[in-house]
Amino acid sequence: MSGTLVYVMGPSGAGKDTLLGYARAQLAGQPVLFAHRYITRAADAGGENHIALTDAEFAWRSAHDLFALEWQSHGLRYGIGREIDLCLARGATVVINGSRGYCNDAMAAYPGMRVVLIEADSAVLARRLASRGRESEQQVRERLARQPKFEVPEGARFITIDNSGSLAEGGDALVQALSVK
Repeated sequence: MSGTLVYVMGPSGAGKDTLLGYARAQLAGQPVLFAHRYITRAADAGGENHIALTDAEFAWRSAHDLFALEWQSHGLRYGIGREIDLCLARGATVVINGSRGYCNDAMAAYPGMRVVLIEADSAVLARRLASRGRESEQQVRERLARQPKFEVPEGARFITIDNSGSLAEGGDALVQALSVK
C-alpha cells in the first residue's frame, strides 16, 4: 500500500503553521503524519516545532543522503528526512510544510503528491507579518511586494485555501484537503 504526500506551502503570514497545528489536532489518531523539518534555525526561534541543525550538521546529513527533500530560503536551509518514505510505504498520508520555490523539484521527486497553497488577503498578510515583530513596516512592505505569483506545476493535484478568515474556516478546509484520498 502506498500513502499520499501532501505539500503545503504559502507566503509568510498566510498562517501555514497555525492551520497545520489545527489540522494535526483534528486528525489525531488517523494515519496522517506531519513531517518535521530540519532547519538551520535556532530551536527557540518561534513558529513551528522543527529540528534545529547547525550548518555543519545540515551539510553532513545532506552529504549522506539523509534528506528526501531539501531547499534554501531566506538564508536558511530546510530538509525533510527520508523517514517520510517509510511512512508513505506504510500507507500514511504525510504532510510537509514546503516552499513555493521548491515545489517543482518536490513534484519531480514525488510525482503523485498533492499540492495545497495557503493564501490570505494582502492586508491580512501585512498585519500578521507586522504582529510577529521580526521585520520593520518597510521590510514587511518589501517582502509583500516581491512575492512571486505561484504557478501550479503541470499535472499537480492542486487546491488553494484562503486563510483570510477564521481559524476554523481555514483549518477545516485544510482538514478536508488532507482527508481526500
